[in-house]
Amino acid sequence: MLRYFVGACVLACAVAPTFAGPPTIHDESANGPMRFEWRREGPMQACATECRVWISASGYMTADTPREFEAFAKDPNARGAVLVLDSNGGSVLDTLVLGRAIRNLNMVTTVGKTRPLQPTSDGDRRTMLSPNGNCESMCVFLLLAGSRRYVPPQAHVLVQQIWLGKKRKQAQHLNYSAEEFSIVQRDIGRLSQYTIEMGGTGELLETALRIPPWAPLHRLSVDELQRMRLSTIDAPFEHFVPGTAPAATATRATIGSLGAPPATYK
Repeated sequence: MLRYFVGACVLACAVAPTFAGPPTIHDESANGPMRFEWRREGPMQACATECRVWISASGYMTADTPREFEAFAKDPNARGAVLVLDSNGGSVLDTLVLGRAIRNLNMVTTVGKTRPLQPTSDGDRRTMLSPNGNCESMCVFLLLAGSRRYVPPQAHVLVQQIWLGKKRKQAQHLNYSAEEFSIVQRDIGRLSQYTIEMGGTGELLETALRIPPWAPLHRLSVDELQRMRLSTIDAPFEHFVPGTAPAATATRATIGSLGAPPATYK
């Protein structure tokens, strides 16, 4: 682990002349600020009493995310629940706070897209869980927060360097101050500590730091996901007990207001 950490710091120093960047939204219609919602599987005729329940976490992390999640998680059913991630990243420090809250609740994390079904005649709103979700940049470290973690083969888990938010779009053409360099170094250290705390490996951070913001994100292979301990179980609902979670419409929290992402790291 120490070898990987030292390597990460060396990589960070090597890119000092061209430092910086924020969350880039690839699909604004699908990825506003993160929203947490209880969802129940359907159609009811197909799953009957075995319909699964999960928490959908979709969108990018903002400064409001930890506080809003804390309010959402006051529901006692959140403890040990399955958290389905579909996110393109967000603020580094806020992700670390959110990740520790998720770990404290002993949650199972996975990646997927929650797709709504047509409501029934009695107003029952069910959903389907698709494995074709995306978990990018800081979302990968949020995935690591689960006490148990599962990544379906169809999911896209992608890593990239953290970068100063306001300078990401022109990362190769801007100048950076010593203070900005110091901020990034500080946050790499915090991210390293968090990765160890969550039971991850130094290889995860080292791999992310190889990919600059002007390069395509690196999709982690099945082998990498297992080596980096991002996928540790064979099925996310293996501990699910029918009837222990609330109805899909029982609780809802919307994190942040719609609009452009804040100038933070990704």
